[in-house]
Amino acid sequence: MVSVDLNCDLGESYGVFKIGNDSEVLKQITSANIACGYHAGDHNVMMETVKIAKAHGVKIGAHPGFPDLHGFGRREIMMSTREIYNLTVYQIGALAAAAKACGTNVVHVKPHGALYNMAAKDHKVAEAIARAVADVDSNLVLFGLAGSCLVKAGKETGLQVAHEVFADRTYLTDGTLTPRSDANAMIHDETLAMKRVVQMVKEGKVEAVDGTDIEIQADTICIHGDEPQAFNFAVKLRETLLFEGIEVGRSWNAK
Repeated sequence: MVSVDLNCDLGESYGVFKIGNDSEVLKQITSANIACGYHAGDHNVMMETVKIAKAHGVKIGAHPGFPDLHGFGRREIMMSTREIYNLTVYQIGALAAAAKACGTNVVHVKPHGALYNMAAKDHKVAEAIARAVADVDSNLVLFGLAGSCLVKAGKETGLQVAHEVFADRTYLTDGTLTPRSDANAMIHDETLAMKRVVQMVKEGKVEAVDGTDIEIQADTICIHGDEPQAFNFAVKLRETLLFEGIEVGRSWNAK
């Protein structure tokens, strides 16, 4: 049976400011990418999100981003590869400590926002992140945009990688995501989103913005936890996958 992982970016509330419906979304997914305090989240939110994820048997992953709370980590910050390495190590370590205190552990890493997008195209950035992950724990799985520099760097570093696709985003012809600044970056038609996801998982292809089909590998599907309809979308996506005979779960082994 074909299987695919469902992941969501979570733990992005901060202090008294609440983002998303994490406790409900966690009931629908198999992997949680938890913010580590740089682009979003804080020590209280991290701990609580880890506890809820553990209670639902959801695999826990670190979601490191740029130190940019005001911009939610979606603004590019020019840093040296050494700084990118260091901030990745730092944030994985923060979540790993929270997970250990809760009697569980971190099993994957997925960069956030602008850092993720830069790593998809820039091999040096991708390499810095991959090295950081491997140096912290070579058993961690690295999530990256399907076919991107990040998954290539992960493989070169000896890491297990997961090719990630997006249910609610459009793609350019080179396989990268359409920038959020473009009007057609997001897919708001739920029916269309479901159709595209099924095609990505079953056929290994997706239609780009110019109408051409591009090849794509779907190991894990991302849902954005900060979107208002994240929970309803997660429910619909899970139901659609199961209806199509696609098992929801990790197709790789992780500790």
